[in-house]
Amino acid sequence: MTGSLMHRREALALGLMGGLAAALAPSRALAAMAAPELAGNLRKFASKWVGPGKLPGLVVALGLPGRETRYIAQGSEGFLDADAMTPDTLFRIYSMTKPVTGMAAMLLIDEGKIGLDQPISDFLPKFAKMQVQVTPDGSVTDVRPAKNPITVRNLITHTSGLAYGIVQTGPIRDELFKKGLIPGQVSRLKIPGLDRGPHVKGLAAFADGMAGMPLVYEPGTKWSYSPGLDLMGRIVEIVSGQTFDRFLKDRFFDPLGMTSTGFRVAANDAARLATNYGVLAGRLVPIDLPENSVYLDEPDFFYGGAGLVSTPRDYDRFLRMIGGLGALDGARVMSEAAVRKATSNLLPPEVPTGGIMGMKLEAFGAGGRVGTGAEAGIFGWSGAAGTVGMVDMHSGLTSAIYVQFMPPNALEVLPEFQQALKADATALLERRP
Repeated sequence: MTGSLMHRREALALGLMGGLAAALAPSRALAAMAAPELAGNLRKFASKWVGPGKLPGLVVALGLPGRETRYIAQGSEGFLDADAMTPDTLFRIYSMTKPVTGMAAMLLIDEGKIGLDQPISDFLPKFAKMQVQVTPDGSVTDVRPAKNPITVRNLITHTSGLAYGIVQTGPIRDELFKKGLIPGQVSRLKIPGLDRGPHVKGLAAFADGMAGMPLVYEPGTKWSYSPGLDLMGRIVEIVSGQTFDRFLKDRFFDPLGMTSTGFRVAANDAARLATNYGVLAGRLVPIDLPENSVYLDEPDFFYGGAGLVSTPRDYDRFLRMIGGLGALDGARVMSEAAVRKATSNLLPPEVPTGGIMGMKLEAFGAGGRVGTGAEAGIFGWSGAAGTVGMVDMHSGLTSAIYVQFMPPNALEVLPEFQQALKADATALLERRP
């Protein structure tokens, strides 16, 4: 498990998500797949990948509006953990946090408290005069003044130009780690490629630190994976007058009944946390055990791009709310207009489309990929430990897979999940009247 592989782990997960979105495109087929007898390939997939020398366990979720979500849960929460995987097992969802933060931004935009194209310097004055590297990932002193301001739109669509330690290389990445501008956590263990030193304390310190770093690209001109959603969390705090974690709890988690979702795992819930593994020479090595997890501690700051722990049941409720155009079980959390906007293409017109990070990406919404063509209507994102969650905005269908290993491309789990999903969809299409 080399450092370079771990720096790219999220990028690899994102590439796999493109294929999963394609598999979800036939909405009518997947709608009927919620019946257990029509999900035979997914069940075979789960059985194949769980066991000695494979994965300790996994959970797959498929849900439809007005029906109980069906879960395929196989195995245990760890090789040395006898507790069975269930829809209430806790998973580190990493970048599946980004759509949650994106929806928080859209909520405030809908309420008129911030503007989609408002410069973030209105809230964070230190971002008023940014510098841009002349050569991306090159010298951190060979810079020029930015021509465009960073806007809220830029933050939630990864078009801000902000440097991200998991994708940048060279001196700018080293400078990010040196200054503790690390928007995420993996383990207490000092593992090469994962241990990046101490973090700054608090979102305010993170924002100030990022304002002092050069941008990698001119704002609004290129899609480049970034800590924009983490910075968005600080703006939410400033505008709402609440800490970011409290805002999410009050506006999303409590109203949606997401009782197990947050930035920290309580000590009495540690037994529900699945073990996270690193893949070394094809074998799973534990890197974050539930009884000594880094998630038992208060995080250094609330990572709006990669910090949440959740359960398949909880995150499905979040996806159902999106698919329900802002409402779930009769309770409205967001306006229909806000959700429709959030799940539409928000990329600035100047941003080129095409293949990005191994994934076809032609549209992007509030913290998540927006499908186009045959994948139109699909919205969602993935996480660095192999989780993927999506919703079909046409049918309201929700779909997700939950595993815990890094990097997620080290095993063929997600591609085979995609194949199983496609096979079941094809079989169902052949049966339809």
